[in-house]
Amino acid sequence: MKRPGRGIACMWYPIGFTVAANPSSAVVKVNEDGTATLLTGTVEVGQGSLTVLGQIAAQELGISADDVHVVSADTDTTPMDTGAIASRTTFVTGNAVRLAAAEAKSILFEVASEMLGVETEELEAADHKIRSKTFPDKQVALAEVAVRAQIVRGRPPLGSASFNPPTVAMDPETGQGKPFATYVYATQIAEVEVDDETGEVEVLRICAAHDSGTTINPALAEGQIEGGIAMGIGMALEEEILFDAEGGQVNPNLTNYLIPTSLDMPKIEVDIVQSYDPVGPFGAKGVGEPTLVPTMPAILNAIYDAVGVRIADLPATAEKILMAIKEKERAEVKQLGSA
Repeated sequence: MKRPGRGIACMWYPIGFTVAANPSSAVVKVNEDGTATLLTGTVEVGQGSLTVLGQIAAQELGISADDVHVVSADTDTTPMDTGAIASRTTFVTGNAVRLAAAEAKSILFEVASEMLGVETEELEAADHKIRSKTFPDKQVALAEVAVRAQIVRGRPPLGSASFNPPTVAMDPETGQGKPFATYVYATQIAEVEVDDETGEVEVLRICAAHDSGTTINPALAEGQIEGGIAMGIGMALEEEILFDAEGGQVNPNLTNYLIPTSLDMPKIEVDIVQSYDPVGPFGAKGVGEPTLVPTMPAILNAIYDAVGVRIADLPATAEKILMAIKEKERAEVKQLGSA
């Protein structure tokens, strides 16, 4: 008989470690046609970080993200980056990009101030223009300012910057300190059906609510959450490295190391909770690894809700669940017999 169950799991996850130096750096160059070039050492591995970093530079400069050309991960030409690790890229590298773009923008503002007769503090960059905040009609094309900055003023609009979350050493005796710059939060709810005759689990639906600060690219964030859930389902129910008696791996390929396919995916409902981190670039913190953290415990809690057994050894295969159900039934019979 298939028994329904629901489980919930909540988590917090650290972003931007501070126990040791954790810097990122960036270079932003505004070109004569009003486009920009961003140099960053971060690595794109499918998470969409280069898109987000380009958006951060574009937002600071008041241009379109399509107008930002990102050059990345070439140690011959790009500045250093600690790495695409620990869910730090949006928070740490994003701040370096924003600061570098702001430095390039400050040069443009100095030149635009002379061209418009407006104090730099009264200027803003938006819609590929630099304009007065008080009198928006008083404006000049950003490309025109970039050309004048280079040819007339001899100051090419170029900015470079680095960002390092303030390093706070941990007290070796008390363990007190501030190990991370900020934290993200999430709750996931899993709905499953468990066949109590075979132990087979079907994940029907997962609802995921994630607070990752101000979301710079909602579509990418939602995709990362869905991808993390897919990984979490695999870790919870399928993925397992098996070894023989000599320690050799017996399932070293995808023929018998099982991962979820599109046919295994349940209905996923994503709720991106908007908040604002005062240190993050435009209030952002990041998505990254936290997307899969609550998935496994939510599924295991749902299994317990369905058939009343706790599985603590992943993956929760049908065999393990069925054995736990049988053991539970034997214990119940024994208890009744001794009553």
